[in-house]
Amino acid sequence: MSDSLFSTPIVDFSRDAAVLIEHPDRSRQDMCPGTLRLHKAEDGLIGRVRFPGGLVRPEQWNDIARLSTELGNGTVHVTTRGNMQFRGVEDSAAFAEFVEKAGFLPSREHDKLRNIIASPRATHLWGLIDDLDHSLLSSTDVIGLSGRTLFGFDAGQGDILSQHPDFGVFEEDGGFRLILGGALTDYVVTDRGLVGGALTRAAAAWQSLRGDNWRVHEAPATHAAILAAVAEAVDLASSPAPDVQRPEDARPIGWIEDDNGSVALGAGLKFGFFSAKVASILGAVGAPVTITPWASLLIHGLDSGDADAVVKVLAPQGLIFDANSPWLRVTACTGLPGCAKSLSHTQEDATQLVLGGNVPDGLVHFSGCDRRCGHPLAHHTEYVATGDGEYEVNAR
Repeated sequence: MSDSLFSTPIVDFSRDAAVLIEHPDRSRQDMCPGTLRLHKAEDGLIGRVRFPGGLVRPEQWNDIARLSTELGNGTVHVTTRGNMQFRGVEDSAAFAEFVEKAGFLPSREHDKLRNIIASPRATHLWGLIDDLDHSLLSSTDVIGLSGRTLFGFDAGQGDILSQHPDFGVFEEDGGFRLILGGALTDYVVTDRGLVGGALTRAAAAWQSLRGDNWRVHEAPATHAAILAAVAEAVDLASSPAPDVQRPEDARPIGWIEDDNGSVALGAGLKFGFFSAKVASILGAVGAPVTITPWASLLIHGLDSGDADAVVKVLAPQGLIFDANSPWLRVTACTGLPGCAKSLSHTQEDATQLVLGGNVPDGLVHFSGCDRRCGHPLAHHTEYVATGDGEYEVNAR
């Protein structure tokens, strides 16, 4: 395929979202935490552990609970990239050693770039996630990518596409359509076994071209060259990208009956974290769990009796199984006292809004400063702190 075939404009799915920044400031260092380089906060260090696809195996939960209690503050926070964060870490070397021994860090050089999300209910994509992870780990050409880099697997509903992955695929009849810079392209990988290699090739090309940019949408002039590089390694079919509508709420919550007769349980997380005790309980449940990009967990493959028992045990621990709960619409950054940049106790203020029954329609996010950490990638009402307990409220 010639380079000229890649001059076709990419469908700009990002126009459906409210918050992509076209020209962000990249003069400062990429501060995304990892296992080896932790972020300093007011309540200690923050370490981040990557779980490709957000998938956590049953046997991993015991180590997660121990990591939280022995080296952190007893909580486990989830991220929009399907990863986990541990706050209150005091010994960074011990943290890295524990994560490595647990098997959560297969390569130090690839620590921060293994950010992979996938449609939570699409268990048939798990093999593709593993393929991509293995392909990335075997590549030296992707080392050095920003910790903001995001890979995504969309099962065809638009849920992962709405998260604007830098590289990904959108499943459709006839193959897997490439996603580049958060947008659908006109090119399709028809061989399932080549998907992981194609995405790795795209990421390697981006690493050689990106300069100071972190995210692919920031440098549209590189897109044709990236696609050409993929075409040199993988045969691609070509067809116009479809028009995909972003789902109203992609987060699966509550009791979900799967086609194979099993039950999946979607559990929302208030302010995006749960306790080490919950991690231990999930280990005892013995089922795979997906961390979704929307501050929730999806527990897979339960029979109805076990699912009922899990709800009875986890609901008192603060997990939310009611899809109509206002807690699912309200998020907040860490705020005071954990973040020195925050001007207010955001989570306490958000709690008061919910308990007072005054939550505006749609999504709501509380930010302690104008950095707006953790904001939703969709239209929402934002409360940005201007002082302790004082906020500027805008539609975003």
